[in-house]
Amino acid sequence: MTRTRIAAVDVGNDSLKAIFGKMESELNIPNVIARDVADRPVIGIEELDNQDPIEGIHVRLHSPTLKSNNVIYRVGHLATKTTNSTELDPGSSKSEEDQTIVMLLSALALDAVRDENKEIFKRTNNVVDATYVLGTGLPLREVKEGKDVAYRSSLVSSVHQVEFLVTPKYQGIKVNIKFEEVKVYPEGFAAYINLVMDNQLNIINKDLIDKKIIIQDIGGLSTDIAVIRNRKVDDDKAQGFNIGVSESLEAIREEIRSKHGVELDSRRDVVEIITKKNDRNHIMVKGSRTSVHDIVDRILLELAKKQYRHLRNVWQKNSQTEIGYFVGGGAIVLKEYLKTLNNNLDGYNIDFFEDEKESIWMMANAYYKLIADFERRTAKAKQSEEQKTVKSN
Repeated sequence: MTRTRIAAVDVGNDSLKAIFGKMESELNIPNVIARDVADRPVIGIEELDNQDPIEGIHVRLHSPTLKSNNVIYRVGHLATKTTNSTELDPGSSKSEEDQTIVMLLSALALDAVRDENKEIFKRTNNVVDATYVLGTGLPLREVKEGKDVAYRSSLVSSVHQVEFLVTPKYQGIKVNIKFEEVKVYPEGFAAYINLVMDNQLNIINKDLIDKKIIIQDIGGLSTDIAVIRNRKVDDDKAQGFNIGVSESLEAIREEIRSKHGVELDSRRDVVEIITKKNDRNHIMVKGSRTSVHDIVDRILLELAKKQYRHLRNVWQKNSQTEIGYFVGGGAIVLKEYLKTLNNNLDGYNIDFFEDEKESIWMMANAYYKLIADFERRTAKAKQSEEQKTVKSN
């Protein structure tokens, strides 16, 4: 029985994206949690197991990594339906927030209890023992401050337990999670890896491999700007800023509430309104289709100007840069505003990912490539050592 499983997890400020095993499974969960009680009320409790577990994640977490231990949470979609839900705040450090750990462990537990993984992880009654090799990441700013070391250590040094409470299909199951290895990558470097290499880390974009590149990753709470030279991140030039799209999304949400009396559940609802293919920037007010274009344009244009100033400042200090890439969920939200500003102002050689899923999943895909490569090299080294031992005997 296999005892370890690969997991690549991007705990993004808007949502968690995760890829497992040999890429046969993935998860996308809104990064929203809410404290709760053990016996949350459910209408039609007898129908609970016919529902999708992703829609009803209700867990108790035991982990020495958490500041608030042994706490019950609603996670993801279920949390967005409460009045006490929390999303990560601007200025917070991802590596130091309980919310990051709650999201990470909940996602791993959801993977561990899948029927398809019964042959991988040991199960005794209602307890699953799961061991993972994890690839994840932190903003450049936090890595430069050395916070990745403590974050990794807190995960590797403990056993973490996720207990499913009133969760469809998994109610009453406990998952003990251990990490055989944890790799924490800087997000800017991960974006570069995803741009130029495939899942086996073979070069797929030869035009970019030796170019001087700026990668501006716009997230919910922060923006990372990585300067790539000689196929690696220039640590001295890389910068991180406490500015993302979350504050602007919150401002849009609040103005819609005060002007139109419409209460949106979370920032994700705002994102859906401003990115949907049809009826973009429209909401329903008392059953009538109503435009919120003026609110959205004013707030997002102001944010785009701030992001563009960061690009300009970094480009001026790295004048031989050949192309700048905007990536991440925030880049999708701001794409048209940034393009317009660039066309009207400096005319830098910038690019975006037209495939929205590719941009949103870029970090998770990169972590997967890196951790899968690490696992391959580790297995190869073990095999080599075993062969040497056999020969010496």
